[in-house]
Amino acid sequence: MIKGQQEFILSKYMELYDILVSKDNFLRQINDLVDFSFVYDELLPYYSLDQGRGAKDPILMFKYLLLKTIYKISDVDVVNRSLTDLSFKYFLNLAPEETNLINPSSLTKFRKLRLKDMNLLDLLINKTVQIAIKEGVLKSKTIILDATHTKARYNQKSAREELLERAKLLRKEVYAIDESVKDKFPKKVTSGILEDVIEYCEKLSNAVSSLEKISLFPKVKERLNYLKEGIKDDTEELKRSKDEDAKIGHKTADSSFFGYKSHLAMSDERIITGAVITTGEKADGKYLKELVEKSEKAGMEVEEILADAAYSGKDNIEFAKEKEIKLISKLNPSVSKGNRKKEDEFEFNKDAGMFICPAGHIAIRKARTGKKNQSANQVTTYYFDVEKCKRCSKSSGCYKEGAKSKSYSVTIKSELHKNQIEFENSEYFKKRYKERYKIEAKNSEIKHKHGYDVATSSGLLGIQMQGALTIFTINVKRILTLKKK
Repeated sequence: MIKGQQEFILSKYMELYDILVSKDNFLRQINDLVDFSFVYDELLPYYSLDQGRGAKDPILMFKYLLLKTIYKISDVDVVNRSLTDLSFKYFLNLAPEETNLINPSSLTKFRKLRLKDMNLLDLLINKTVQIAIKEGVLKSKTIILDATHTKARYNQKSAREELLERAKLLRKEVYAIDESVKDKFPKKVTSGILEDVIEYCEKLSNAVSSLEKISLFPKVKERLNYLKEGIKDDTEELKRSKDEDAKIGHKTADSSFFGYKSHLAMSDERIITGAVITTGEKADGKYLKELVEKSEKAGMEVEEILADAAYSGKDNIEFAKEKEIKLISKLNPSVSKGNRKKEDEFEFNKDAGMFICPAGHIAIRKARTGKKNQSANQVTTYYFDVEKCKRCSKSSGCYKEGAKSKSYSVTIKSELHKNQIEFENSEYFKKRYKERYKIEAKNSEIKHKHGYDVATSSGLLGIQMQGALTIFTINVKRILTLKKK
């Protein structure tokens, strides 16, 4: 049962917030910027209004999850810190003297039971875009597209490395207080097996917990709880072996990752306006239309798209043309220039309408394949006299011995591609394309400053929730930065 929205707090100590939580405090600024009542409105259908025990206020629970995302701490520590940190209490709308806090386990239930059925990703992005427009900091009509990858949390390698990193940070905090306790700790594990790493981390956790004075230091306590949370997650996940939703994706021709992709649209002001989160194997270009539509639904007017060559497919060019949107995306070189090296190209004889090979032999016939107005361009194939090829002094690297035919194919550029090539060569295109770096910098910020390089839980739903909270956080930060400017 849900009682209602957050109530006005009456406390004789409320003035402490005015004294100790300054106006430029980040959490105070978020509270002033965002009206969180939208959380209550969205979650109301998932609660009973008159049955069962009174549920914890959904705005309070949502804010706890935001604090976890902003400060990268465990469920236990975000609750513990809200007991003593006045800026946390102010943000959570708690009285300064409040001691009756939530149980950390209720955060897991809130994520799994309340948030799982709502489209949290679009909801939070749309909210921040609307705030940005209202505050007058989002004015551009350009979106920049790109995709960034996130490694799965639960495969043998990444889970092992994550636990060892948490264990390392814990030992570091303990040694900073008393280095003599090294002898009381278990020997570092050298095995590559996840079960062995979990056993080592459990022993380390117990050893630190037994050091009563040292384990009470706030930094040690935070690192200890962070390690315990990782142990718990990985122990449960071993029962399922690995993240069943994650897939192998490719960053380059010879490098891959196991996990997920976030396809992002970002405004010129570096505010994310749309996102689609998929498994890792999905191609980038196919989400252009959806990202444009999501950005428009959020309240943005789109007149221009900046993107790399992955988004320059024929379908996307046609979509941009229909919407009267400028597509600043370089064509794949195989379309604009062809795949052949200069020395491998044949000469075209305009009078004969045929190609001539480097040895001077002219094609004897030609044939066209493919249909007009399809996603792939038509191809004209020119056929040569194979008997001449067999005897040719320049056949090495040109004619394969034993082959029954010799052909030379040329892609026929559609009018769409011809127009895009012409646009690509313009000064306007070249100037605007240089702005694409902004989204690469944003991807780096998301992954390295906000921990989005590795998923914090398993499954597509888990990474979508993580992405939603992360994007909401960085968008709010960006809005506050732009307001100051």
